Amino acid sequence: MPYADLANARIFYLVDGPEDAPWLVLSNSLGATADMWSKQVPELSRHFRVLRYDSRGHGRSPATPGEYSLADLGGDLSDLLTFLKIERAHVCGLSVGGLTAMWLALAHPQQVDRLILCNTSSRIGSTESWETRIDTVRTNGVEAMAYEFIQRWLSADYLAKQPESSQILIDMMRRIPTDGYAATCAALRDADLDAQVHGITAKALLIGGTHDLSTTPQAMLALTAKIPGAKYHELDASHISNWEQASEFSDKVVEFLA
Repeated sequence: MPYADLANARIFYLVDGPEDAPWLVLSNSLGATADMWSKQVPELSRHFRVLRYDSRGHGRSPATPGEYSLADLGGDLSDLLTFLKIERAHVCGLSVGGLTAMWLALAHPQQVDRLILCNTSSRIGSTESWETRIDTVRTNGVEAMAYEFIQRWLSADYLAKQPESSQILIDMMRRIPTDGYAATCAALRDADLDAQVHGITAKALLIGGTHDLSTTPQAMLALTAKIPGAKYHELDASHISNWEQASEFSDKVVEFLA
């Protein structure tokens, strides 16, 4: 199995696409794994060398002890690029993956070509809301809460019309270790790039979802306005917009990076 033993974490990763194509990294959301991008891989791997990975404490990347910070998650991505001898890559992240991508673009701009920031913000939620989430998850476990969480991931219309596809995401979330989930919630609790995102120099595309209650279109537009030259595209979707509108999402990414 492809694992990278980094300075501070062991990260599982997958690579698809031509060896001579430009690199495109996909960074997962809270409660998901590299598999959340499976609908994009067939199209994106025609154009790019696609790198997916399970963020620490998710999927096949073991949870490290204690709470995580955004610098931990961003540092893992930077170290993974170095491990794989990738000098520069396009980076696409959703939710906490978007925050991770922004951190990397600010801390290590030489590693980032273009940015795609999806269903994210420079500050997601409040300290109180994340503390409540951490306490609830540690009490009940992620597996027991997967059905509740999926209501914020996917729109009601999609859940009703695509129950089989929705179940794939539910089962993915149920396999996330509670410790890794809670530790990543702590990173989201403390992450605040609001005063820094104006310093992003990478060309950026932001993708939001009309029905997203976690990172609303208003929050996405506010973030777009703070990043010099950034563009915004909205999909008829909720938080996991790449899953609900897979083809349109992939087309916009290819168009932006072409």
